[in-house]
Amino acid sequence: MIIDSHTHIGKFPLFNVESSAESLISVMDEWKINTSITFSLPNRLTLEGVRKFPDRFAGLVWINPHKGQKAIEEIDLAITEWGFKGIKMHPLIDSYLVDQEIVFPIMDLAKKHRVPVLIHCGHPPWSLPWHFAKLADVYPDVTIIMAHMGHGHIVYINGAIDIASTHENIILETSGMPMHSKIKEATERVGVNRVIFGSDFPFGHPAFEIQKVKVSGLSRDQIDLILGENTKTIFKL
Repeated sequence: MIIDSHTHIGKFPLFNVESSAESLISVMDEWKINTSITFSLPNRLTLEGVRKFPDRFAGLVWINPHKGQKAIEEIDLAITEWGFKGIKMHPLIDSYLVDQEIVFPIMDLAKKHRVPVLIHCGHPPWSLPWHFAKLADVYPDVTIIMAHMGHGHIVYINGAIDIASTHENIILETSGMPMHSKIKEATERVGVNRVIFGSDFPFGHPAFEIQKVKVSGLSRDQIDLILGENTKTIFKL
């Protein structure tokens, strides 16, 4: 079983990529991915994909904390009525620090609904891994997923592993992080149950993201956990 924890639907001209629900399903079929966690803007685009392929997609609601009460209402709607499985935040795009108090009402709702929060991690100044420590301390009962586990810079990757190793509610997600050796290190320092595979499709591709996990020097059972079992448990699929 393979579950992709990080995908998008939509058109992204800045990156010269796009993905429809149908094209994502095609890629999933090609690489034997059973289910994809997906999130996009607007959130109704995600809803359309989930409703079209309910057995293949699980949605996250993409939230900008700057929207205040509107963000709160979006979360309640998406989780209670649409059946979404968690919350997505992107501090780099929306310009806030992960540990700013503006984020706390979002985390309060995550705690209330008992859903994980996936947050972009790895770019200055807004989404560096060290800011996750305070958030994890304030909300020890909320599962926080570091998307990209520091992304492409070795200092940020090491920082993500460091912070996760001291905070049991932090999960590391592998997409966009180029070093297969760091996946194995993460399992050794953080725990194999707290590392999950993602492709970041269409910005990344499962062809190399899956292979990155497979060549990381882990056992077959460990690979199975990262490629699917852990994500199934975390998102209650």
